Amino acid sequence: MDIKIAWRNIWRNPRRTIIIMTAVIIGIWSMIFLTAFMRGMVVDMIENGIATLTGDVKIYASGFRSDPALENRIRNPGPLAEKVQANLPADAHMAARIRVSAIAQNARHSAGVTLVGIDPAEEAGVSFIGDGVATGQMIRPGNPVDIVVGKALLEKFETKIGNKLILMSEDAAHEMASRAFRIRGIFSAELEATEKRFVFVSKSAARGMLQIGADVSEISVMLENHDRADAVAEKIAAAIDTEAYEVRTWKELKPMLKAYINIFDGYIILWYLVVFAAMVFGIINTTLMAVFERMREFGLLKALGMRPWRILRAVLIETAFILLIGAAAGNTLAFSMVYAIGQRGIDLSMFAAGFEYAGMSSVIRPEIFAGDVVLANAVVICLGLVVSAYPAARAARITPVEAMARN
Repeated sequence: MDIKIAWRNIWRNPRRTIIIMTAVIIGIWSMIFLTAFMRGMVVDMIENGIATLTGDVKIYASGFRSDPALENRIRNPGPLAEKVQANLPADAHMAARIRVSAIAQNARHSAGVTLVGIDPAEEAGVSFIGDGVATGQMIRPGNPVDIVVGKALLEKFETKIGNKLILMSEDAAHEMASRAFRIRGIFSAELEATEKRFVFVSKSAARGMLQIGADVSEISVMLENHDRADAVAEKIAAAIDTEAYEVRTWKELKPMLKAYINIFDGYIILWYLVVFAAMVFGIINTTLMAVFERMREFGLLKALGMRPWRILRAVLIETAFILLIGAAAGNTLAFSMVYAIGQRGIDLSMFAAGFEYAGMSSVIRPEIFAGDVVLANAVVICLGLVVSAYPAARAARITPVEAMARN
């Protein structure tokens, strides 16, 4: 009976009810949608950072991070690779690479690049280059002259597929080594800086040029769930010689990215509190107005023997109806907009330079996290009931004499 009465009471003044419901809808929508937009930015930063040859977990020889020279390479990587592979989950992918600083040049231009020796089959599922090239063809395993470069570097060097590109770098004997490669393919990346920075050759070509035998610079691991990186890194570290090798996760390799994530998490909580604070005044004012209009009614009910807690409960049920209906509509609106926009993303190419500096692409796709949705709804519904308890308590404390004295 209390539920039926409460439902009828909230529609005594439809305009007032619709106004407060609209405020709840806008509040829930703004919480979920804007949070999804920010989460999309964070996810994009994480994916770009991890896919750009970082991986979820990376294994180096001790000292390589502080001094990425050939002397600090992983020697005879076979046994190490077997131990790493044995401690990976079934859905993980692993790739061993050679990575050194080099100078690329042709007849017109020269620039500093990172020379990466890869096995294309290993890179599938580990890095962006594993998805193939945008134009031309991927390097052939074992081919000594194939090279794949980024679109931005190709344009900078004013060259094309089929032309030669000379790479120079210091080899294992500390001598300057150089080799002429022929451009076989062009890769595209989310960030232009990535296209200018990396050039890819076969692992055997890099080894031959640098005179390092079967050695590699790093072993990179990609996981389906990035949150499992810490646990997998700990398992790998327990299985290998940590004095000879270093095991690092993407959070350690990308400290700035981790800082951004923490900032976004704090901003989301702050945003929820700001939106709720704006809604509080509407909820309290609307409930107070409804209570003051019905003071004579409450006084009569108490004169007939209704206990105060029943009046308190009735007012809270009315508020709960408004909050639940508004929350349902706000969730529906937010999910619909995220789904519609997520198909093509939000194009922010006018801010491309700033976004690239932060490691984000210019097209952001909102991402809904279940925890954010639950938190947004809990904040509005639970705290909404808490603040509406004040007007409800005012109604419950009214005495029949006080109620009859009101006009």
